[in-house]
Amino acid sequence: MARAKAAELAFACSCGALTGHLTADAVRTGTRVGCHCPDCRAAELYFDQPDPAPGPVDIFQTSPDGFVINRGAEHLALMLLSPKGLFRWYAKCCNSPLATTLNSAKKPFVGVNVRRLADPDALGRTRAHGFVPQPDGSRKHRNIAPAVYGLLTRMLAGRLSGRWRKTPFFDASTGEPVAKPYVLDKQTRAALYR
Repeated sequence: MARAKAAELAFACSCGALTGHLTADAVRTGTRVGCHCPDCRAAELYFDQPDPAPGPVDIFQTSPDGFVINRGAEHLALMLLSPKGLFRWYAKCCNSPLATTLNSAKKPFVGVNVRRLADPDALGRTRAHGFVPQPDGSRKHRNIAPAVYGLLTRMLAGRLSGRWRKTPFFDASTGEPVAKPYVLDKQTRAALYR
């Protein structure tokens, strides 16, 4: 269920050199998700963030056109845990994780790191949990339908409306990421999963 009233929501990297906001529409239509997957945890550790385990990484899923950088776009950098991994965007000025996208502007999705937001409570409660560890070692999703529904409807709306072209993460004319991807080597990646 979308929040009835929403306002823009500010975000910033740890040092404040990169700042921006989520649009009111992004806040209203996004979905707050807790991700327990090993990749999200590994990315947090790579960026020297507190280890979220056994809890999740707090993510707000929305559309990239709703993620607006006001200042410091030159600090936006890109890391991949593996050559085919998700695009993990961060502020290179202070190593702050900002957001995760898919590998193309034509797949309009962004998962915003909630810790970067000025008022996380404005997002409402966590609606879904992904990859929750089970006693037998498997992983299961909890109440994942709101996250999947929101993801698919926002991506479809972004594609049909042409809003997918409005993204701070990809060059609209070439489709290339605005920062050169840095892919972790196998040794560095393996150490993060221990």
